[in-house]
Amino acid sequence: MDEKREFLRHAVATLGYRSRKVLTDPPSGFSSCRACESGRSAGEILAHVCDLFDWGLALADGRHVWRDTKPRAWDEVVTRFYTVLATFDARLAAAAPLGHPAERLFQGPVADALTHIGQMAMLRRIAGTPIRGENYFAADIAAGRVGPGQAAPAVEF
Repeated sequence: MDEKREFLRHAVATLGYRSRKVLTDPPSGFSSCRACESGRSAGEILAHVCDLFDWGLALADGRHVWRDTKPRAWDEVVTRFYTVLATFDARLAAAAPLGHPAERLFQGPVADALTHIGQMAMLRRIAGTPIRGENYFAADIAAGRVGPGQAAPAVEF
């Protein structure tokens, strides 16, 4: 596998690692939490992140297909997120050529998703249940490990 593709898989694994804290054990009603009246709720943001990876899969296959989905129950959307993230990672790991360069896949769906996971981390603080800080440089993150079963944090503060 080429270095760019492997780096993209590491970025996806980083997203999986960072998302675990944000998505696990949210406070009651977190799905409807908003930073302001006109902003997306946590549930809407997470549904959008899932849409980003559906789009990323299509782009990886050389197609440009976008669909907006409505948020569902929190646990359903979390399951959808980890499923589509694993499917996207598997597509990156496959031998088939990518329909677009790895850099473009990063700058579109992956970078946007990293931003949105950060937004949900802020919403956790607004909701009164902030996630613990962590030295992510020390984290045990590995390409292919994208689900909720992540390594324990090495250094939290």
